[in-house]
Amino acid sequence: MNDAKKILQELVRDVPDFPKPGIVFKDITPVLGSAEGLKAAVEAMSSPWKDEKITQIVCMESRGFIFGTPMAHQLGVGMVPVRKPGKLPCKTRSAEYALEYGTDTLEIHEDALGPDDRVLIVDAPLATGGTAAATVQLVKGLGAEVIGISFLIELTFLDGRSKLTETPRIEAVLQY
Repeated sequence: MNDAKKILQELVRDVPDFPKPGIVFKDITPVLGSAEGLKAAVEAMSSPWKDEKITQIVCMESRGFIFGTPMAHQLGVGMVPVRKPGKLPCKTRSAEYALEYGTDTLEIHEDALGPDDRVLIVDAPLATGGTAAATVQLVKGLGAEVIGISFLIELTFLDGRSKLTETPRIEAVLQY
């Protein structure tokens, strides 16, 4: 894991004043553009969960899809997408969550999960925790068990973990 962290730390770049002045954005596109970096990220995010008997990975639009899909392949399970309203074609359940200014909503297919599912939630960043908390709510609302959440990056100064206190385990490969 230390080799993976080193590779990833070298690839994640800071972009000052994006998306607005005063914010330093952690850009993962160099990770995605590097075969070694992408492989390191997927392996580092997957390895802590290999013995957890996960049945499904649930990942959020859109950066969660990038990592969740290859993780599902690596762990030998399916992938369930969580999307913005109106993007899923069948009957959905929704959860609203707070943003800095206003609210947003996420949706999941009603038949995506059930009580026999042991779910790992995957996203790239843990920032304020709203998206992850809404996804936990959606998964539990379908009767599935949340085993944990895997993030590539956690922005610890934003205290997103405080919104995820009912999640049994949270792993982040890199913390800033």
